[in-house]
Amino acid sequence: MNDSSWGAPQGAGYRGAPEMGVAPAGPAYDAHEAQQTRPMPNVPDDPDAGRDAQSRANRDGDAARVGGPLFRDEMPQEPMSTPLPSPPQKKRAGRDLRAAIGVGVGLGAVIVASLFIVKAVFVGVIAVAVVVGLWELTSRLQEQKGIKAPLIPLAVGGAAMVVAGYARGAEGAWVAMALTALAVLVWRMTEPPDGYLKDVTAGVFAAFYVPFLATFVAMMLTADDGHWRVLVFLVLTVVSDTGAYAVGWRYGTHKLAPRISPGKTREGLLGAVAFAMVAGALCMEFLIDGGAWWQGLLLGLAVAVSATLGDLGESMIKRDLGIKDMGTLLPGHGGIMDRLDSLLPTAPVFWLLLVLFVGAG
Repeated sequence: MNDSSWGAPQGAGYRGAPEMGVAPAGPAYDAHEAQQTRPMPNVPDDPDAGRDAQSRANRDGDAARVGGPLFRDEMPQEPMSTPLPSPPQKKRAGRDLRAAIGVGVGLGAVIVASLFIVKAVFVGVIAVAVVVGLWELTSRLQEQKGIKAPLIPLAVGGAAMVVAGYARGAEGAWVAMALTALAVLVWRMTEPPDGYLKDVTAGVFAAFYVPFLATFVAMMLTADDGHWRVLVFLVLTVVSDTGAYAVGWRYGTHKLAPRISPGKTREGLLGAVAFAMVAGALCMEFLIDGGAWWQGLLLGLAVAVSATLGDLGESMIKRDLGIKDMGTLLPGHGGIMDRLDSLLPTAPVFWLLLVLFVGAG
């Protein structure tokens, strides 16, 4: 808003304040022309009449100076009133909450059912999520940057990586990762050499970012109480995201990383930490064998930080690609990768802390 809007403007057609009782210039002519073309009034012989005419002229000039009417049939112009500030807009969520909640509940039911009925089925769920996530990531890389990371060796190697992590532990996961990277290098040799380096670099990055980090979830499952460990891992990550969203939406004013994700706030991060620490203390005390509430506090803090960093990391990738979501498979959420963004980097942190607190099981 400029300065002129704060004061009342001059009357329409006025270009300056009238002087010495001379009528101001109208919209069709200026003051100089008015002084040259307006005939001089005849001074009456009656001195009383002259005094009356002069007093009327003085009144008209005074009225013009204060913004009043110059002629009797001219209505005074009311000054423009300062516009009232618009009422503050109510904050709205950026996604369809009904669809997001419905999809979240459906995914949760599938995960819990597979987790507590047959562990191997849950390993299959992880492998499917990894393959879909790789497809979304490689598709966006090719569409937005022209990078052709080979999907077939990544999908096969990614699924094998998850199975190897469940069957052989960390050693199996590392071997599968190395073989997948080698397969990416060889597969890309079947195409022209232009862009080879960027394509294989993106392929190795995708292999590490999606399936390798996901193998830590499969390794949690190998413990005797593995289903409870995975459940606590999922609960703490979801609670952290929920706390960040709820507190940030209601109280967030200070941006956390405006260049990466303008919607995230420091208040939201504090909400994520508080919610995750409380949930961690309860889960470690009642769901994990040999766990203690103070361990849950530390676990919740670590989960909140790693989940936030993971979310920011994928936001950085999406900003570089110029997209909002990685996919559209999940209404209200985006794509599979938009749900895995906080889970993937949290998995190794959670696995390591559990091993330190209560052992590998």
